[in-house]
Amino acid sequence: MSRDALKTLFHPFETGVIDPPGEDERVLFLGAEAGYRLPQGFSASIAAVQPLRPLYRALEAARADVTPLAEGDEYDAALVLCGKHKGENEDRIAEALKRTRAGALIVIAGGKEDGIQSLRKRIGKFGWDGDSLPKYHGVAFWFTRPEDVSDAMSQLAKVPVRVDGLFEATPGMFSHDRVDAGSELLASRLPKDLTGHAADFGAGWGYLSVMLAHASRGLKGIDLFEADYEALEAARVNMMANAPSIPARFYWHDLTTEETRDKYDLIVMNPPFHEGHAAEPSLGAAIIKSAAKALKHGGKLMLVANRGLAYEQVLAENFKESGETCRNARFKVLWAKR
Repeated sequence: MSRDALKTLFHPFETGVIDPPGEDERVLFLGAEAGYRLPQGFSASIAAVQPLRPLYRALEAARADVTPLAEGDEYDAALVLCGKHKGENEDRIAEALKRTRAGALIVIAGGKEDGIQSLRKRIGKFGWDGDSLPKYHGVAFWFTRPEDVSDAMSQLAKVPVRVDGLFEATPGMFSHDRVDAGSELLASRLPKDLTGHAADFGAGWGYLSVMLAHASRGLKGIDLFEADYEALEAARVNMMANAPSIPARFYWHDLTTEETRDKYDLIVMNPPFHEGHAAEPSLGAAIIKSAAKALKHGGKLMLVANRGLAYEQVLAENFKESGETCRNARFKVLWAKR
């Protein structure tokens, strides 16, 4: 079942408020998700863009034409499906402006939880011709792309952030503007004598991988697994900048459904526990189970979690030994041995 914002996005076409694009037209769909039904008369080709691996695979399964990053230009229209991060939503609009022709229709939709009303007001300040339509607990709004969009693009496009003067990240990534306090706690407990191969499950922009490379100078190599394509590319940059001597491989991967190819001596992780807008602790539990399969016999898992997340049971059920390394007021570092 698709979320309401997806239905909101196509509602203006469904009701005839906006004429649907014809078969000779090309439409760019940013933040695309599977589950939409094209309204009658909507016969244009759609180039879907989705950097999150689970959502990308769902679009693939629905036989959509999908890529993790936007490609091409001079599109006749663009659709933008908003998410929960303001900077990412604005960047998608900047991307739509960049890749459409002058006069193209740009339609944006999201729910109240996406901050759609404030986004609509922000875009409205540019003074472009357009309108809006509320439906399904959200709002769709649209405008015609003007000839000159350089100023708007410079205001809306997300800019990489330097974290601690060492790392590069961008809005929309987990903890994009600071080192996550949980990851920092885990980094302080990483082994200094590891000589085998390691993996970082849910690597984000690469902080834990860099810290492990610094802690264990005898590390033979590290594999970074991340479901967000853009975060993985940032991790590639950060590893090259901060740990260039450590062999590293990068996998755009959904650890809850895709198995890893190799086995590891150590896996580190700060597992996610949100999927989309909803808190979903079972997501972290699924990645822990994936780690159990990916470790060598005798291999070790080290993870950090909010103190309130009860991962101890899933560790006990899937590992030979497990325990707690340390905790503070907010987080705990857990370990398990295969």
